[in-house]
Formats: sequence, C-alpha cells, structure tokens
Amino acid sequence: MDFALALLTAGVTAAAVIVAGRVCFWVLGRYWSKGHTLRRAVRRPFRVFALVVAVAVAARRTPVGAEEWWPYVEQALRVVVVASAAWLIGAILLYLEDISLRRHRVDVPDNRTARRMRTQVLLLRRLTVAAVVVCALGAALFTFPEVRAVGASLLASAGVLSIVAGLAAQSSLANVFAGFTLTFSDALRIDDAVIVEGEWGWVEEVTLTYVVVRLWDDRRLILPSTYFTQNPFQNWTRHTSELLGSVELDLDWGVDTHGMRAELDRILEATDLWDGRVKVLQVTDAVAGWVRVRVLVTARDAPTLFDLRCHVREELVGWLQRHNTDALPRQRTELVESTGRFYRRASAEQATGLFTGDPEAEDRAARAGGGSREEHQTDARPHPS
Repeated sequence: MDFALALLTAGVTAAAVIVAGRVCFWVLGRYWSKGHTLRRAVRRPFRVFALVVAVAVAARRTPVGAEEWWPYVEQALRVVVVASAAWLIGAILLYLEDISLRRHRVDVPDNRTARRMRTQVLLLRRLTVAAVVVCALGAALFTFPEVRAVGASLLASAGVLSIVAGLAAQSSLANVFAGFTLTFSDALRIDDAVIVEGEWGWVEEVTLTYVVVRLWDDRRLILPSTYFTQNPFQNWTRHTSELLGSVELDLDWGVDTHGMRAELDRILEATDLWDGRVKVLQVTDAVAGWVRVRVLVTARDAPTLFDLRCHVREELVGWLQRHNTDALPRQRTELVESTGRFYRRASAEQATGLFTGDPEAEDRAARAGGGSREEHQTDARPHPS
C-alpha cells in the first residue's frame, strides 16, 4: 500500500513538473523566437526524465528494503535515470547545433562559409552523440557497487590500456585525426566540387573516418580520411564556388572572329547560366592548317559552368553552320603541274652501251668511245644481221 501511494505521489509530482515546464517553455517562446522549437525538441525526453526521477525518489522513500528483489528495482531505476538524463542532455545539445545549421544555409549562391560551418557542426554532432553515450554508459556502470570498487584500478591502468589500444588501432586513429584535420582546417567541406581518383563529384558526407564523394553519375566514392591528407586532390570550390571555363574550336582560316565575338555576346546575354564576370574570345593558335579559337566564360559553380560550356559550344557550332560556312574545318589538296624535263629510260634490249640511263650518261659514254651521243646511239642499235 505504501508503494502504491508512493507511485501515485510520484505520478502527480511528475505531472506537475511537466505542466510547469510547459508553461515555462510557453513563456520563453513569447520572448524568444526559438522557444517553441526548443519545446518540441525536448518535450519527450523532458517528460520521461521527470517521470523517472519522481518514481526513483518515491522508491527510495518506500520502506520495502527488506524484500530480496527490491535492490534490483532500485538499481534498474538508477540506470533508467541516467539514461533519461543522457537523452535530455543530448536533445538540448543537438538542438543548439541544429540552430547553427539552420542559420547557415547552403542553398544560396555564395555558400562557402555556410558549407564550412555545416561540415564542422555535423562532425561535432557525431562527437556529441558519441560523448553523451560514453558518459551515460560510464555513469550507469558506476551505479553498480562492484564497478565502483574497481574504478580506481581501472583509472590507474588507463595509461597502459591507451597505449595498447593505440598500437592495435593505428589506422583507425589516423583516420580519426585526419577527419579532425580536414574538418577544422577548412580543407574540405560538404558540397565541395572535387576531383579524386580521376573522378569528378561533390563531397556528400565527412565523418571521423571516411569521406563520401557523390560522383557526377550518382555513384558514391568512399575514401578514408587519410587519403585527403596524404594525396593531392583538386578542390574547385576552395575559396569560392565561381569558376572559369574554356571552349576551344579548331576552325578553318576563313573564320570570321568579329562575327563570332558578336554572336558570343548574344548567346551569353540570353542565358542565365553566365554570371556576367568574364567573356573572352581569342585566337590562341594558327598552325597546321587550323585556327584555334578559345572562348572563356564564367559561372557561379561547377555544374552551371559545365552546362554553360556545352551551351556556348552548341550555339557557336550552329552559327558557323548557318552564317560562316567558310570557317568549317576542311582539308585542302593542291594539284601542281610539274615543269621539269622527264627522260624515258631505254629498255634492257636497247641499253647495250657502257653508260646508259639518262642523257648525261650517254654523253659520257660517247666521249669515252670517241664519238658523239648521236653516233653512240646509232652504233648501239642492233644490226639486222
């Protein structure tokens, strides 16, 4: 009967505390814009914590200690109190971190600072959850008298255990420290456009041990954190998301560069992909029968720049086909009539002299025989007999 009355008293007390907390949150919401969201975030853990604490206090004041099963009930209540307190503390800390995430939006053009804060806050969020869970487990274990008795010896041997754990998990610890380095050195952020292992994509997730890169075709490339601290990689959005790209065309020497420049102005003015910073059309090379025309344009980020380059290339090719066909690539072949003198070599039956093959050789043969070339050719003809 005493235990039932204690439970009833605990329930009434918990209900009163919950109502009082609700009123406090309502008043807080009137003077603080985020008070209502805080109430929604901690409503369940606060109610559970108030109810469990009330039941634990009532159980300690109930004279049922003579029962054999009662110590187990008290121990279970102590563990539940620790767990509910950890839930409430974790909910408050995560809410504060969520406020920072909402404050820094990444769906804006210039979001470098927001992406950096989001990367760091998400890593701190994981650390917060891990720290709260570890502390809750430690506090729950120390509610057992046997664990408290050996607590001093465990603390004394913590140094030796840390050395053994460090030697056994060198690679894991290296990834953890690499994750800290990447996050807080601002070398890599969520939504950064990177090129790793010859693949282009965006950083989707940064954890303590690995980094997830979402490739351009929606594949996921998962790399350990030490990869980014030990290998070079390209970060296209290190300081800003704005990029400069080029479009190159190999054309004929009959290209109208002034007309192409006017067409480029029209193309860029008619599209939202161009950010209005740079537009350049230059002839960068003219060798081997080709004229290389390079177009430089800028966009607000890497995906937009890729689309802009494709758009400019397609529009310029279409303009060349319609208005400047002389600039289309072509191969030229020129046939030239030779003015040189050709000599038909005598056949094997006619070449009976000592020197044969061309007029000079026959002159040398005639001089060697003491006559002219005409006489030598006459003597060299076969007789009818």
